[in-house]
Amino acid sequence: MRRSTDGPRGTAGLRRVTAGTALLLLSLLGPAPGAAAAHLSAAPGGTGESSAGPRQFTLRGGDPIYAAGRVCTLSFNATDGTSDYAITPGRCTSGAGTWYADPAMTVPFGSTAGTSFPGNDYGLIRYTNPGVAHPGEVDTGSGDPLDITGAGSPAVGQQVCHVGRVSGLHCGTVQAVNVSVSYPEGTVNGLFRSTAPSEPGDAGGPAFSGSTALGFIVGSGGGSTFYQPITEVLSAYGLTLT
Repeated sequence: MRRSTDGPRGTAGLRRVTAGTALLLLSLLGPAPGAAAAHLSAAPGGTGESSAGPRQFTLRGGDPIYAAGRVCTLSFNATDGTSDYAITPGRCTSGAGTWYADPAMTVPFGSTAGTSFPGNDYGLIRYTNPGVAHPGEVDTGSGDPLDITGAGSPAVGQQVCHVGRVSGLHCGTVQAVNVSVSYPEGTVNGLFRSTAPSEPGDAGGPAFSGSTALGFIVGSGGGSTFYQPITEVLSAYGLTLT
């Protein structure tokens, strides 16, 4: 079994899948310091710019993002028509405040604006720094970012690919939808599962079929990867992908 290296440092544990046969799932993120219902909150004031000038950093789906005591993966960028947001697992945003575009944490790009975990596993980071660009793309590692043109719901038998921050690009087939996973903090419902492999540290990695976003990695176990569907996140917060 594999241990997580993401999320708040020094946390890892076994998770149980309760869809079909019993199976142990090792989360790719450590348990969050607390649970919170889905909600939006205003980010602290001060938009600022990078000292190097505007648009000196670009954050796409699949890129690492940083907060005190944790490193996570940006899943997708989205907007409500007024503000722009980065989407990532809820166990990343829970307990986190300011987020940074660089590992030295010198370039803040936003603040946590919403968290839902357990029940779901997603969170929002509101962009506040105009010096950080955030296009509707996924960094596949090929040097040619993939344009995401919309969001869809996964179907059993559908091909799905994901980009893990550690393992890179992998593809497989959707095995099941509406999967539930039990955590010490509670149960997460409505996940989907695929045959695409993943590694510890891949949590938050964007999953897509063609140019359609399907979800993002939240865990793995038993040779499968588990994902939070993206359409649920967009519906909960009234967002569209950018």
